[in-house]
Amino acid sequence: MHGTTRVRGTRVLVWLFWFVALLALAWGAGLPGDPLGASREPVLLAGLALPEPAPHDLFPWRPQGRWRRWAWRRYQAARRVYQRARWAYYQAVWAARLARLLLGGVLTMATVVDLLTRAQLRRQLGALPVLYALLEILQVRQVINRHCPTAAEIDHGTVALVLVLNRLTAPRALYLVADWLAQTVLVQVLGVPAAKFNDDRLGRTLDAIAAQQREIWLGIVHEALLRFDIDLRFIFYDLTAFVMQGEFTDSDLADYGFAHNTPMGKKKVKLGVAAASDGAVPVEYAPLSGRTADIATVQDNMERLCRLLERQGYPVHEVLVIGDRGTLNPQLALQYEEQHLKYLASLQPQQKAHRELLRAVPTVQFRAYPLTAERGARGYWGHFCAVPFQHDGQTVTHRGLVVLSGPMRHARRVTRAQQLRALRAELTAVQAKIGQKRYRTVKAVQARANTCLRRSPVGHLMQAEAAQHADGTVTLGWWINTHALWQASQTDGRYLLVTNDFTLSAQRMLELYRAKDELDKRFLVSKQDLRVRPIYLHQDDRIEAMLLLNMIALLAYSLLEREVRQHGLPLTLRRLIAQLENLTVIETHCWDGSVLYRLTPVSADQQALLAVVAQILAQRCIPRVRPTLSPSWTSRILRAPPPGPLVCELADGWARQTTPRPVGLREATM
Repeated sequence: MHGTTRVRGTRVLVWLFWFVALLALAWGAGLPGDPLGASREPVLLAGLALPEPAPHDLFPWRPQGRWRRWAWRRYQAARRVYQRARWAYYQAVWAARLARLLLGGVLTMATVVDLLTRAQLRRQLGALPVLYALLEILQVRQVINRHCPTAAEIDHGTVALVLVLNRLTAPRALYLVADWLAQTVLVQVLGVPAAKFNDDRLGRTLDAIAAQQREIWLGIVHEALLRFDIDLRFIFYDLTAFVMQGEFTDSDLADYGFAHNTPMGKKKVKLGVAAASDGAVPVEYAPLSGRTADIATVQDNMERLCRLLERQGYPVHEVLVIGDRGTLNPQLALQYEEQHLKYLASLQPQQKAHRELLRAVPTVQFRAYPLTAERGARGYWGHFCAVPFQHDGQTVTHRGLVVLSGPMRHARRVTRAQQLRALRAELTAVQAKIGQKRYRTVKAVQARANTCLRRSPVGHLMQAEAAQHADGTVTLGWWINTHALWQASQTDGRYLLVTNDFTLSAQRMLELYRAKDELDKRFLVSKQDLRVRPIYLHQDDRIEAMLLLNMIALLAYSLLEREVRQHGLPLTLRRLIAQLENLTVIETHCWDGSVLYRLTPVSADQQALLAVVAQILAQRCIPRVRPTLSPSWTSRILRAPPPGPLVCELADGWARQTTPRPVGLREATM
């Protein structure tokens, strides 16, 4: 210890010596008149005696000898090894602590995932992959882009596709479509931000497709007929009305008019739709003014339908158009003959000869001609007759069937009885007021009774008479006209079906006419599920474009429901969408920038449903060639481009996998 202190003190003296020497050298070099380096000995060192240090200690900062350099390198290497060992020790300690926390339940795996996650989003999936693939099979986006090209960042076909998907899954107003889109996987599928789908952008798309709505519809229907093999031998035709909201001062479409189950005090737009009986799939439509009468639309529908059939290669003379009671009169019966179209419709008896046909056959004779297996109040009976039509000097006779409907007759008689009871109650109230002001004379009481009879729908079946007795009292009496009641009851439950197809049996005529209610159900789907009403648009072009998108959605709805039922699942599309509604995709953003997509668990019922839908989509990817098509159309079908690989990947992936993998499902939806 003493030697170490001595060496350290010597080094301090040497450092001090060199410091003083440097100061003296610097001071001496700066004296005036003394040239630099003239004196080798500094003046300040005169008379100073110091012990002479060892030669190797004169420069202590410079190690001398090889053994010192070797020792210094070994020291640095050992120090690095020590630091690494110390860091590994600290890591092992923290890992052990983390493991103890995990095993002890203090820190769960969810906490660890949360520490690694920067953000997590939940995006709605539902039935979007199924509907998206179906619309791709129908070539909706491609057809619209072909007829409405644009140089914008988002093409019109994509915007229309989003609007149709919104109608099918969660209908929203135009200004709310962007909010709905931001919550779904379509943001990643389409690769565009949801903010691009604002109401102004949607309005511009409506303006663009309105000018080409006819060609767009025919192109999409053509794809549907090729890929889904729809039978067009029987066509339903009917009209419906959509209530409008607003003034519509300059609109040619929105107008007041009569329509069933719609208020008379609101403007409306009518829509004439022709649908195939095979699944009630709409194949033709036309927007009409609200005041258009049903009978005035039949001829235009015939012309559009004939052009469609000729374009698709179907023989016109083999098609039967089935209409309601407001779609037939003598002029239209002759027009069907000129167009070589067959028809079946209910005739509203406006002429005396047609009214006599309903009363010609007694009720007892109908019992010998049953049309259904039911009897009594639920049965149907029918009797053939000849129905003549005359118009502009032309005469034609078609086949008629007078149908006696047990349910309709029972309902009509119950309604008549209720109306008669209500009329008796009104007359009783008039009788109770006799003697009061304005009820004191026979003339006044008779006027009040006649008013009640005139306002009642069964007033012609009852008679009322006021009389004054000898004592001056006024009385009111009423009774039922039995003869008028008997005549009215003769036609209860009877209606007349007319057709120019003489090969149809009575049972087949009734079956086809009752099946037209499927089109009414499609109207109900359009108004309730697709929520096309109320319409807030105020420009006729945009109204027609919105009706086009609604018809495309209804076409997809009908096709998928038809296919699912043909594969043994009696489900409506609304029920199918509801069963897949809870399917969502969890989008996880980690701190390193990576993104993970995970599909929520799929139940066994959902997996079975997806397997059926995947099989359907796989079968409909390739167009079918029908033998009834003309050679020119056959060549066009063979040249038609196949659907995108994403549709096949979606169907094949769902059909093969027990649990769909998240990435594959995401790719399929994209």
